[in-house]
Amino acid sequence: MSDDLSTRQGLPEAYRYLLADLPRDRWHGHEVAAMARFWLQMHAGFRREVAQMDALTTQWRAGALALPELHRRLIPVLQAFLQHLDGHHNIETHHYFPTMRRVEPRIGAGIDLLDRDHDAIHGQLETLFRTGLDFHQGVSGNAPTAGDAAARLADALDAAGPALARHLEDEEDIVVPLITRHADHFRG
Repeated sequence: MSDDLSTRQGLPEAYRYLLADLPRDRWHGHEVAAMARFWLQMHAGFRREVAQMDALTTQWRAGALALPELHRRLIPVLQAFLQHLDGHHNIETHHYFPTMRRVEPRIGAGIDLLDRDHDAIHGQLETLFRTGLDFHQGVSGNAPTAGDAAARLADALDAAGPALARHLEDEEDIVVPLITRHADHFRG
């Protein structure tokens, strides 16, 4: 199985040992550490934002949403998404991942995988920012190319979605059981 985010079908087996101790079907209630539950809530928020943006671009592509309305509804969600995800990744990379490496050294290569994912996703976030800005400027300036800019943004969202979904799931498969196993190191 490939480690590359763009082709990976799931978390490589070598990094799934923590999940064996705490499988997804037990990720409810107090069996999971409070910080792990918070992590899952953050990821659920990213998934909701992506779904909301996808729904808006789908409506626009189908002709059910006018370009100004797409702009009014999509740009605030995109801005919040980009800020939240970038901030989340920075905290993970600079604070949580080093702690995870220290308390669970065996998972170091899995954390490295997640860090590489962050690099790949950052490139997609840059594309989303640039295409979002082009769309915003096009609509705000009544440019005749605003529709083309909206299409490029919609395409960028389509391209980013699967990689982000894969990363979120794989990260959870490491992070939720790890934080739960070492909860004393991950107090809010």
